[in-house]
Amino acid sequence: MFEHPRSRLNGITATIVVMAVLATLGCSARRSRTPDDTLVVVIESAIVTGDSRYAITGYDRKLSHLIAPGLTIVDSPTLETRLGLATKITRVDDLTWDVELRHDAKFSDGLPVRAEDVAGTYQDLMAPKSDSMFHKQFDERFTSVVVTGPHAVRFQLRAPLATFQTDIDFGIVSYHHGVPERGAGIGAGPYQVREITSTHVLLEVNPYYYGPKPNIPHVEIKIVRDNAARLLMLVGGSADLIQNATRLDLVDEVRDRPRVRIDSGPSVFLTYLLLNNTDPILRDKRVRQAIALAIDRPQIIAAKFGGRAQLATGLLPPSHWAYAKGMKSWDPDRARAKQRLDEAGFQDPDGDGPAPRFSLTYKTSSDAFRISVARVIAAQLALVGIEIDIRPFEFATFFADIKNGSYQLGSMQTAEITEPDFYFTYFHSSWIPNEKNPDGYNRWRYINPLVDKLTEAGRRELDRSKRIGIYDQVQRIIAEDVPVIPLFHEDNVVLMNQDVEGYAITPNARLIGIATATKKPREYKNGRSVGVTAAAHEALRLLPDFDRRVRQGRFEADPEAGRRGQACPRTEAGAQGRDAGAEGGAQGRDRERGRSAARRQHRRPDDGR
Repeated sequence: MFEHPRSRLNGITATIVVMAVLATLGCSARRSRTPDDTLVVVIESAIVTGDSRYAITGYDRKLSHLIAPGLTIVDSPTLETRLGLATKITRVDDLTWDVELRHDAKFSDGLPVRAEDVAGTYQDLMAPKSDSMFHKQFDERFTSVVVTGPHAVRFQLRAPLATFQTDIDFGIVSYHHGVPERGAGIGAGPYQVREITSTHVLLEVNPYYYGPKPNIPHVEIKIVRDNAARLLMLVGGSADLIQNATRLDLVDEVRDRPRVRIDSGPSVFLTYLLLNNTDPILRDKRVRQAIALAIDRPQIIAAKFGGRAQLATGLLPPSHWAYAKGMKSWDPDRARAKQRLDEAGFQDPDGDGPAPRFSLTYKTSSDAFRISVARVIAAQLALVGIEIDIRPFEFATFFADIKNGSYQLGSMQTAEITEPDFYFTYFHSSWIPNEKNPDGYNRWRYINPLVDKLTEAGRRELDRSKRIGIYDQVQRIIAEDVPVIPLFHEDNVVLMNQDVEGYAITPNARLIGIATATKKPREYKNGRSVGVTAAAHEALRLLPDFDRRVRQGRFEADPEAGRRGQACPRTEAGAQGRDAGAEGGAQGRDRERGRSAARRQHRRPDDGR
C-alpha cells in the first residue's frame, strides 16, 4: 500500500497539537469572544454563491436554502414536506399541479413574492441555453410553469411525478428587475447575503421575512480549511458553532471542555465507496462483492467515528419510509471474500504470502481524516490479497477524475437523500456523466435495464404503498450488484459554545437552525469581557502559523508540548498533553527517516517530487 508520507504526518501532527493546546485551554472556563449580535459559524470549504440557480457545492445549497426558500421545504426530523412560499398545492390531474402563494412573503429588498418570480425561476432553469446543473433535473420533469394569477402558478409535467412536492423545495429568486445576473438572485428567506469572499460570508437578517424574525441579526461564516484550526477556534472562543466540519476522532477531545457543548442527530447522507463498473477488474460483480465482504465497517465506525455513524445497506437510512427491511448488508467475512475472488479468477499467487492478487488505485480528497479512513479500508482489503495505492488529491482534481471515470476506487458522500427517487438519479443509465450531462450522478457507470425500468416506474407511481414495493425491488437488486459499497450514514455532529442555544439539527444538515438560534450576551467587568484566558489568546495567535506549516508538510512536532500540557497536572487533559508531547517528539525525530525510506521504495513519476 502506498500513500504520500506527508498526508500521514499532517494528520498525526494536527492531532498532537490539538490535544496539547486543548490541555492548556482546559484549565478554566471561557466565554465566547465573538460579538453578542453575531453568530460565527466555521466551515471547511468555500461558498461560491447563495443563488439557488447556480449552487454547486453542498455549502452553496445550504446557504441558498437559508436565503431563498422554495414553494415547499424539506427540513423536518421526519423529512416530510411542509409548505414554504406556497399556501396550497392541488393536483388537477396526473400531469397538472396548481400552486397558490402566500400573500405576505417579501424579498429582502422589500418587494413582494409574485407568481412571475416563481415562473421566472423555473423557466430560467428549463431554458435550452441554461448552464445550471439543475437544468436536466427540471427539464425532464416539467414542460412549462405558467402564471395563472397574481399569486398562482401552474406546473405542467411530462409524466406523472410522485416526487413533485419534494422537487419544488427549490429557492425562488426575484425577477422584479428582469432575469437576475448569475449569482445575484435575491431571496425571501430569514437572511440575506451582504458579502461573499474566499474567506468568509456575511449575512444579515431579512427585515421583511414572513416568518419568525431570527434572534441573531448577523451571521459570519468563516472558511477555515484546517481541521485543527477550526476546533481550536471554537475552544478558544473565536467561533460559536461548527456543524459536520470536525474530525470525528477529535470530537471526544473537547467533549468535557467547560464552554463547549456537543449535539448530534441522525443524517440522510451516505458515505460510500465508489467502484468504477467499467474497470477491467471491477466490472465483475464477484470482485465488487468480495470488496464489500472484506471491509469491516463496524470496526471503522468504532475506531474512526467514535460510534457516531449508522451502518448503511443502501442510499436510504433505516428510518426512511421507503427503506427495504431485511436487506443484504455484506457483513465482514474474509473467507467469503477470498472465495468470491477465487471464483472471479483472481487466485492468491502465494497463499498467505505477501504477493497480492491484484492492485487497485484508491483516490480520495486530501482531507487528513478521510485519508485515515481510506488507510483503514486499504489495510482490511490487504488481508484478502488486494493491494491498494492511496492517492489523495485536492477536491477539485479528485472530483474531476471521478466525473471523468478516471479512477478505480474512491470515497465520497451523497447529497441529502430525502426521496427514494434518488435511486433514479444515482443508478439510472441516463445519468452516467457524458459531454451533454457532465454532472451526472451515476459516476460508477452502472447499467442495469431492470433498474432503469423500475426507477422510471417509481417516480411515476403516485400511490405510496406501490412505490414502497417498487423501491424494495430496486434496493435489493442494487445490494446484490454492488455498483457502489454503502459504508455508513455519519451522524450530524454540532459543536457549539455554551452561549448558543436553540440551534435545530436537521437530518439533511441544513443551516436553517441559525434562524432559531439564540446567544447569551457576554458578561462584562470593568468594561472588559470576562472569561477569555491568556492561553486562549496565545493558541489563536499561533493558528495561522500552525496551519501554514501543516499544509507545507514541515511541521516539527514539539517535544516540549508534553511539558506545556502539565499546566493542568491534575486533569485528564494534562495527562493527554504529556502523552501527546512524548509521541510528538518521537514522530518528529523519525519523520525524515520514514520519508526517505518511502521515497526509495515508492518513487513514481507522478508523485510530485
